Amino acid sequence: MAKKGDWVRIHRVVLAANERTAKIPEDTQKCDLEMWTKGFLLNDSAEIGDEVEVETAVGRTETGTLIEVNPYYTHSYGKFVPELIQIDKQLRELMGGEN
Repeated sequence: MAKKGDWVRIHRVVLAANERTAKIPEDTQKCDLEMWTKGFLLNDSAEIGDEVEVETAVGRTETGTLIEVNPYYTHSYGKFVPELIQIDKQLRELMGGEN
């Protein structure tokens, strides 16, 4: 349950595939134009899946389906690559640096 003022993420289909212009690549024409954005919930309360209104960090008001409360970044730089340790050692040696 989200309450007014919570930081949330919403989703909205801006243009359905059949509404998109023919001036874009064919594979792109087959896809909906979608928007995901974050902002402060303006509704008094909402559940995931509800249509809500948010105010973004730059002050725009957007509407969409509530998909996440208190969103956070989950990306990484991938798994450990042992070869990079060897490359680092070799590069430092070539450049005359310390190990």
